[in-house]
Amino acid sequence: MNREALMEATKSQMPERRWKHVLGVVDTAVELADRFGGDRDKAWLAALLHDYTKAWPIERMEKIIREQGLPPELLEHDKELWHAHVGAWVVRTEHGIDDEEVLDAIRYHTSGREGMTKLDKIVCLADYMEPGRDFPGVNKIRELAQHNLEEALLAGFDSTIRLLLDKGKRIFPLTMLARNDLLLDVERRKQERD
Repeated sequence: MNREALMEATKSQMPERRWKHVLGVVDTAVELADRFGGDRDKAWLAALLHDYTKAWPIERMEKIIREQGLPPELLEHDKELWHAHVGAWVVRTEHGIDDEEVLDAIRYHTSGREGMTKLDKIVCLADYMEPGRDFPGVNKIRELAQHNLEEALLAGFDSTIRLLLDKGKRIFPLTMLARNDLLLDVERRKQERD
């Protein structure tokens, strides 16, 4: 499938406001890939598809999680997490996207994971800081992203975790593991520089 057809297919899955967000994530992911030595084509593709099923009805996503053997623990946590795993499955199935690195970047863009790849980090961070985002701390994330991918993403995870704590919500275990792994990586890099 060519880029234009894939863009049209993606746009058809969501309202205009979400589509504008996706375009912002695409542009930001390509910028980050250029800045930090990532693969700009994979960043473009994963960013384009990261919210493919975000606007789908919850019941439809739940059915796919159950029927396709996606991680059942998703069902015990915030529904905001579901679209990432469902989206990775759908774009593989419906569009033949079979690049595991791209699929993982889609799959983990909301939760993160231990041992995140550069592409995982780029797409996750682009989702946090695309120009349409406006939340407390986003400007700090953008400033950090000028120089350090990992520190910016760590600030993003910290922001998400604070928000969930303030709202009294459960934190997806993979997000805590991703944050802690990233923190160790940032600390190790600082020690190597000193």
